Order: sequence, then structure tokens, then C-alpha cells
Amino acid sequence: MTTPAYGLVCLTTGPEIRFRTITLTRYRALPPAQRYGTLLDLYADNVARVRRAADYCAARGIRLYRLSSSLFPMLDLDGDDTGAQVLAHLAPQLRDAGHAFQNHGIRVLMHPEQFIVLNSDRPEVRESSLRAITTHAQVMDALNLERSTWNLLLLHGGKGGRARELQAIIPDLPDAVRLRLGLENDERAYSPRDLLPVCEATGTPLIFDAHHHVVHDRLPDQEDPSVREWVLAARRTWTPPEWQVVHLSNGLDGPQDRRHSWLIDQVPSAYHDVPWIEVEAKGKEEALVALGACAPALST
Repeated sequence: MTTPAYGLVCLTTGPEIRFRTITLTRYRALPPAQRYGTLLDLYADNVARVRRAADYCAARGIRLYRLSSSLFPMLDLDGDDTGAQVLAHLAPQLRDAGHAFQNHGIRVLMHPEQFIVLNSDRPEVRESSLRAITTHAQVMDALNLERSTWNLLLLHGGKGGRARELQAIIPDLPDAVRLRLGLENDERAYSPRDLLPVCEATGTPLIFDAHHHVVHDRLPDQEDPSVREWVLAARRTWTPPEWQVVHLSNGLDGPQDRRHSWLIDQVPSAYHDVPWIEVEAKGKEEALVALGACAPALST
């Protein structure tokens, strides 16, 4: 039986990894002369927290970490390159943070926001989505994370009923996006059945989520035989197969509840040989400790 690497998603329930942000309204209310300094202070603090996240994970034996996609607010603003200037100024600190994960042997992924819809039927949404996903890829480049699905950039299928449009878009994405891209099934628009042909046609790995699959297909639980079938079908889209990532979550009030539970009570038996499992639980590192997947926080 494979001993999986369970992954921590973005933040902790404790104070160790907390990222700062700023709203668009507040940013635009600032005098233009103050915007650079405001973002510099915020970005520098968040980069330092990312650097500490590497040590946090290493100290607890966590080998998979999902990087927050909200580290650098205002970075993808159309017509405003203040964020890009600040990020360029912080290039040495970003490289250091990325090297810390690499030195600890920690795999780093990113799962951008739901509003990124590359196959939208609205041109303005497609444009803003491409700008946003390209910005996320630039952040991964700045961290010196390799352009491969080892450092996955994960999206859902986007606009329902537009799988062909998604398939047509992927080959033309910038290399920084395309070479890291993976697609995940969701509870509503895209089942693994819908995404598999897109993944096979474009060489994009499928990230299988058993909870989403159960909700989408109204199955009794994650022990349904189809869960194992999709684990194996998804594995065939990964090169190499040993890089396969799946998502693990439980419904708060039962298998059909879309809301995530605090801890993980049920790990599907179909995941018994999956090497990399991202844990999507409200309890974050508490859920990993309960799974025996990481050491508890040290007493201070």
C-alpha cells in the first residue's frame, strides 16, 4: 500500500500562516502616490509568510502545500502595473521562498479562484480570466517553481456545456500556464466523464475529487465502485502516473452535503494507492494531524 503525501491547503487554523489583503475599493481610494508603498508593505509581508510556510510544513512532515491564490491583490488589474512593479522589486525574496519549499522537498500547487472561466461565452470574462491565470503563473515563475504539473495550476471546467471551447483554448495558453495546468471535476457543471476527453485531447491531467463526484452523480457515498474507476482513469492522464493528485473531503452533514467537514472521517478505499492527496477540510492542519499525516504543532 502506498503511503500518501497529504497536502495542507493555503492557511492554518492557527496564527502561523495568515496572509494580508486589500480590497479593490480601498486600493482605488488611495492617492496614486501611496499605492506602490501600500502594496510593497503588503506583498513583502505575504512573501515572508510564504517563506515561513515552507518551514511550517517541513517541521510537521507536510510534503504538499497549496499556495494561496490571493497573495498579491491588485496584481492582475487591467491598465495598472503597480503590482507587477512591486513583485519585480521583491524578486530575490520570492526566489528565496520558492527555494525553501524545494530544499525541504515540498510540492507546491495553486488553485485559483472560481471566477476564472476561460471558456466563458462572454469575451470580457475570457479576457479577465486569461489575465488572472497568467498572473498566477507569473507568481509561480517568480518563486522559481518548475513549469510542469509537479507544480500544478488547477482549474475547474468553467462554463457548463462548453467543454469543446475549453479544449480549443488550452493549446494556445501561455507555456507558464499550459505546462502546469490540471482540471478538476466539480459538483455541478463538469463530472470527470465530461472532463476526461478534454484532458486526453490536450495532455492535461485530471484531478479527481470523489466528494464532488458523489454529489454530482447523487451516489450513496465515496465507496461507490465508480470512485475507483475514476481514480484509475484520472491516473492515465498523468505523466508520470506517480504525480497523480486527488482531492479528499467529506460532507459536513453527510455524503451529499457540498460543505466541507472540519475533519476527515472517511477516506475512500479507492484512494489506497494514490501518492498525493490534497485534504480539503475546514480544520486544515488539525485534519492532517487526525489523519496521522503530520505532526501536531509544537508547544510554545
